[in-house]
Amino acid sequence: MDAISTYLSGLPQFFAYFLSAIALTFLYAFIYSKLTPHKEWALIKENVPAAAIAFSGSLLGFVIALASAMANSVNLVDYWLWGVVALVVQLVTFFAVRLFMPRISERLANNEMAAGTWLAAASLGAGILNAASLTY
Repeated sequence: MDAISTYLSGLPQFFAYFLSAIALTFLYAFIYSKLTPHKEWALIKENVPAAAIAFSGSLLGFVIALASAMANSVNLVDYWLWGVVALVVQLVTFFAVRLFMPRISERLANNEMAAGTWLAAASLGAGILNAASLTY
């Protein structure tokens, strides 16, 4: 019975981190979709695969970094701070890609798969590098 009690004592921390991860992910999706010139949600609802691929890559890049922050943080405040860093890195990645492909939003809206794939790959790459950097 002591073993069960010991395991259950970690449940509050589990829920705190898990709910924080959900909140940070929704916050990221909201901010990202407001800052990008194209309308991700509308394009995805209209079944535009290039937009779905680009947004999915960005979201996965963020979540990969967020998972690393969770595994390496010393407390919930530390986790939130690094979660915000991960958010900023993904936003900067979009705008950096946009420097090299200025019409990326237009290309996504036109369902150009190369643009969607390139943005997804850049976002995943940034997320993976960000995650590795969080293992200090």
